[in-house]
Amino acid sequence: MDAASNPYTPNAGAAPEVIVGRDEQLDSFRVLLQRLARRRTEQSMIITGLRGVGKTVLLGEFRDIAQDQEWIVVELEASKNDDQQFRRTLVSQLKSALLRLSPRARWTEAMKRAASVLTSFNMSVDPAGSVQLGWDIEAAAGFADHADLGLDLTDVLVSLGEAAQSKEVGIVLLIDEIQFLQVRQLEALIQAVHKLVQRKLPVTMIGAGLPQIAELVGDAKSYAERLFKFPRIGNLEGDDAGRALAEPAKAEGVEFRPDALQMAVRITGGYPYFIQELGYAVWPIASNNTITLEDVQDARDVYESKLDGSFFRVRLDRTTPLQSAYLRAMAGLGPEPQKAADVAQAMGRNSTQLGPTRAELIGMGLLYTPDHGYAAFTVPHFDKFMLRAMPELIVPELRARRGQSQST
Repeated sequence: MDAASNPYTPNAGAAPEVIVGRDEQLDSFRVLLQRLARRRTEQSMIITGLRGVGKTVLLGEFRDIAQDQEWIVVELEASKNDDQQFRRTLVSQLKSALLRLSPRARWTEAMKRAASVLTSFNMSVDPAGSVQLGWDIEAAAGFADHADLGLDLTDVLVSLGEAAQSKEVGIVLLIDEIQFLQVRQLEALIQAVHKLVQRKLPVTMIGAGLPQIAELVGDAKSYAERLFKFPRIGNLEGDDAGRALAEPAKAEGVEFRPDALQMAVRITGGYPYFIQELGYAVWPIASNNTITLEDVQDARDVYESKLDGSFFRVRLDRTTPLQSAYLRAMAGLGPEPQKAADVAQAMGRNSTQLGPTRAELIGMGLLYTPDHGYAAFTVPHFDKFMLRAMPELIVPELRARRGQSQST
């Protein structure tokens, strides 16, 4: 069938033609905005899940809902930046939010004060003003100048919340890849959200990240579990997976045969990104506006090759030989979370020797710890890929790694 009419979108963060299985999260977000607009508190959300389950897409849906209700949206993708770069990014984004609230000519007193506090925050990045705000506004003495990220960010967001309240609108801070924030940065955001809740101001933060973020947030601030909900999204189950495949095709006048649809769901495991990849692969193979079982089977090699060459391979290529061996040993034990001791045994080593390697893989976002002593892949079906990529488990000598670490 015509490639230009292919309705599937296997791109990072790209919204599919049909979004299914996420009604609960979307409804929760709408309630959050409605309650904040009425000066009532509500727990915000940090969406967790494996790679490719649609966390970024869900944040995009939240953005559209907020904008439809005329809320100001600030979008960030977290990275492993130091506190100064983190401040610079916030200064730029929050300045934009303030200007979108209202043109300067119509600023309320609350908005002028927010600009003054933001100026103080900018001065804390660099006394010379590393970020040019483009306005001649005196810094607010005693606000956002504590040399403490948590106190400073709280001052800024509270003043911005008061400015938004004066214009009868709200602000949504959307942060993707939130697990990459440093502990101080995460603590600062949680501290600020806590104060916003206490003041009943119309500013909220929605995050999205890998499964370990729920534990990281709880460790950062003990009260965080009362500030946030942590909905976990995963594969689409039951009819939802079939709808995600069939409905985009149907909109183009193409029908999945029942057995073809069943096979496609089984191959993808119902994971949203994999559904898009398989749908994209089968589209040019099918003909006569019908997708058959044979079409799906023929597309499977193309589908797996595409995933292996990009989605999976880009992650494996970042690892050292010892890290690769650890991942391969885990894959050999199965797709479930694995005990550190069992992985070490499979490698002919002990847990103490491989503890640093396991920690490195967690820090790289390739593994997470669902329970104490266990680790699991952050990417669905990564175990199958590892078995294809490394048919045999080859364990490099630990001495070489230790010697290299000492020399550096």
